[in-house]
Amino acid sequence: MTNFMFISGMVAKLSPTDYVGFTFFVGCMAMMAASAFFFLSLSQFDKKWRTSVLVSGLITFIAAVHYFYMRDYWAAFGESPTFFRYVDWVLTVPLMCVEFYLILKIAGAKQSLLWKMIIYSLIMLITGYFGEVVFTEAAAFWGAVSGVAYFLIVYEIWLGEASKLAKAAGGNVLTAHKILCWFVLVGWAIYPLGYMMGTTGWYNGLIPSGNIDVVYNIADAINKIGFGLVIYTLAVKSQVN
Repeated sequence: MTNFMFISGMVAKLSPTDYVGFTFFVGCMAMMAASAFFFLSLSQFDKKWRTSVLVSGLITFIAAVHYFYMRDYWAAFGESPTFFRYVDWVLTVPLMCVEFYLILKIAGAKQSLLWKMIIYSLIMLITGYFGEVVFTEAAAFWGAVSGVAYFLIVYEIWLGEASKLAKAAGGNVLTAHKILCWFVLVGWAIYPLGYMMGTTGWYNGLIPSGNIDVVYNIADAINKIGFGLVIYTLAVKSQVN
């Protein structure tokens, strides 16, 4: 009861013009609703697609829990909850990469692809955290390493093994794969931009510093829920076919 009163007290302090706090709250509710939707729909799918839909639900559920804490952190301190955001990303982004492997298993995807995607994503996030929080004086260097890992993911899904497997699978799998690729190329592009706005480097003359939490929150909800909906649609179409 004490914890509930404490949380309620912090929520009450949010200003009606506090758009960062508002998007934290909406992001939390949207992703929790998406989780409920994915989890409750599991029984309609066979084993081949159930795991993919389950992972989609886990992604949005993990994000919803972190957004609950990030909203309260913002309300209490008025600071960007960088640590909580990276904890969220280090759990959810690898799971989003796992989705590529799961939908491509039908075309013979091997576990080497799975681990390759997970390792790339972890390098991208860990080095990004180093540059933004730990070794801030070398933010440009760590950001460059993180960027290389990001582009390795992009290469893998657009031109590498994952792309070849998607073409071999064809049909609904290929369509879903292409949509997910666009999410990574366009939707994830906001994250390196936000990194540059939050750190100091050669790029400050081009990209000014600033609070990008509102954009992060909206992008997170769109990317994570959107990923899940693409997987859900693929599973539904596969069941019909």
